Amino acid sequence: MKRTKITQYILILALAANSLSCSNDYLDETTYGEVAPSEMTKAENVERAIIAAYSVLNGQFDGASNAYNSPASNWSFGDVVSDDAYKGGGGTGDNNNIHQMEIFNTNASVLDVERKWMALYEGVKRSNEAIKLLNASEDFDPELKVQRHAELNFLRGHYYFELKKIYNHIPYIDEAALTVADYAKSNTEFTSEELWTKIEENFQTAYEGLPDTQTELGRPTKVAAKAYLTKCYLFQQEWQKVYDNSTEVINSQYGLLDDFQDVFLPENDNSKEVIFAVQHTVNDGQPDNYNGSIGDRLTAPGGPFYSQYGFHRPSQNLINTFKTDASGLPVENNINLTDADNVDPRLDITVGRPGIPYKDLDILYEASWARDLATYGPLAPKKRIVSANSSAFVNTWPYVNALNYYIIRYAEVVLWRAEAAVELDKLEEARTLVNQIRTRAANTETVKTLDGSEDAANYSIATYDTSWINKDAAREAVHLETRLELAMEGHRFFNLVRWGQAEEVINAYLEVEKTRRTHLTNANFIKGTHEYWPIPQRYIDSSPEGLITQNAGY
Repeated sequence: MKRTKITQYILILALAANSLSCSNDYLDETTYGEVAPSEMTKAENVERAIIAAYSVLNGQFDGASNAYNSPASNWSFGDVVSDDAYKGGGGTGDNNNIHQMEIFNTNASVLDVERKWMALYEGVKRSNEAIKLLNASEDFDPELKVQRHAELNFLRGHYYFELKKIYNHIPYIDEAALTVADYAKSNTEFTSEELWTKIEENFQTAYEGLPDTQTELGRPTKVAAKAYLTKCYLFQQEWQKVYDNSTEVINSQYGLLDDFQDVFLPENDNSKEVIFAVQHTVNDGQPDNYNGSIGDRLTAPGGPFYSQYGFHRPSQNLINTFKTDASGLPVENNINLTDADNVDPRLDITVGRPGIPYKDLDILYEASWARDLATYGPLAPKKRIVSANSSAFVNTWPYVNALNYYIIRYAEVVLWRAEAAVELDKLEEARTLVNQIRTRAANTETVKTLDGSEDAANYSIATYDTSWINKDAAREAVHLETRLELAMEGHRFFNLVRWGQAEEVINAYLEVEKTRRTHLTNANFIKGTHEYWPIPQRYIDSSPEGLITQNAGY
């Protein structure tokens, strides 16, 4: 897979959680921590510090193989705790920490809660340190310095956005921090609104300094900063700002690919649909392929081509959602899907189902592929699984691939604008935007039987051809389309929270799903607590007494 320098080396530098040392694997340079202070501000060393800030994007921050506890894709934080997926694996005791998250028995000592926090704040720290070095550098090209400063603000904005949506009340630290003591900040120093403003300032600074296009894959563009700024407004339900700021993105060089399935092919993972992504590479000389999709390595579906980890398993509720009626519009009854039912063609691109061909492997997916079938059922992830025939797939430990993780793709922005249009009473525009997504799905090449003679299932999807005049129904249609389009991409739980529907939807899901999956018997979502994760106990214990306030209910 051909990559430019930023993509090839973006994850090679691994800094320890409490140091600024960089790996000497990066072009065999002197270890960053061993560079004399007078050398640190030389342009080439500043560039290496900037790459170090990028390198935490995939959740890998300490050279360990368990980045799956802090995955960039948020498969555990965004899908497993929602109605889209089960934990999977070898029963509830396998990575029991994620099982505790799944049943909403999370506490402040859960490994994933701690490692996600550490990974994101490592990203903040590296961004801050690189900004300081960049500011102090006298030989850095002045024009490029503006761009690199914008990139670092973009990265810092991303790390803080993730922290805010996961933990809510967080300490905010910028490049003014000079000592370890400066990092000891209260997580209630700023109100929620003030924190959002600070995060937005990062993306605004990025927007002002970034170019329209980048020659090196992996670096953000001006439009990417505008898209992320739009996402900040989305999470605050500032609908006019969402609508206004999305205009530039909608009218930009980005757009929908013609075929939904093509979006998730490694050869297209920097396509026009991908606005910003975590760059993954394999077979690039990095030990253990840690530049690959290390955070997702447990999500392999099993069977004859893949490892047997078997995590991130689609829920029965999710596949039922892809059911369509005779006219091709969604049916929402949560009655188990049968072979006779019509389904949205995105279903068999998103989910591995028994009797349906899996990727281009000339084989039917079988229930026997599923690890612990009795607990988690027969379904498997498919959308973001790379074909075992691809050179971007590694079939040896740690079983990673080179498919990027898309932090923002164009289809999301279309759906954000549709949300805003509904809330601003522009219902017909919202219908048009949703129909763009459904039209692409309708034009997508469907999954065929193994001999290629016919469709593998009864695929049927249509656009909404009747004017939307009911605001509640329009809102529901946009929310549903968001679920269908983004299923298994780590967004579902966070969308339910920002829609104010988490308690209602998740507990209704659990009421039925407990009759299907006994591992969910003790699950219960508590409003006012489970919308966010607890502040890690180790962080509280290591901070000055009374400085950190634990989130409500933990």
